[in-house]
Amino acid sequence: MHTVIRAYSGAGAKELFDLLERRTPEIESLMRSVQGFVSYTLARSEDGEFGFSVTVCNDKTGVDESIQKAREWIAQNAAGNGAGAPTISEGVVILHVK
Repeated sequence: MHTVIRAYSGAGAKELFDLLERRTPEIESLMRSVQGFVSYTLARSEDGEFGFSVTVCNDKTGVDESIQKAREWIAQNAAGNGAGAPTISEGVVILHVK
């Protein structure tokens, strides 16, 4: 399995996560449509100034697809909120407990 973490902070991050929270059913459907989807988590800091998502897929192809779908969704739905590009970290899963 592979995973990707997309972390957002700074200007616009709070507004982006406010929007994501209001549209969680849509976000869930989008991520479940990713090839080889295993799990998805969306989280934010207590003050809302920082947020991140964690996507786990069966392989790197799914992770790459999730990155692209997230980028497209933000471009179409949140381009005007000022959030910068996320810091992206990805790798091979060592342990996945659910």
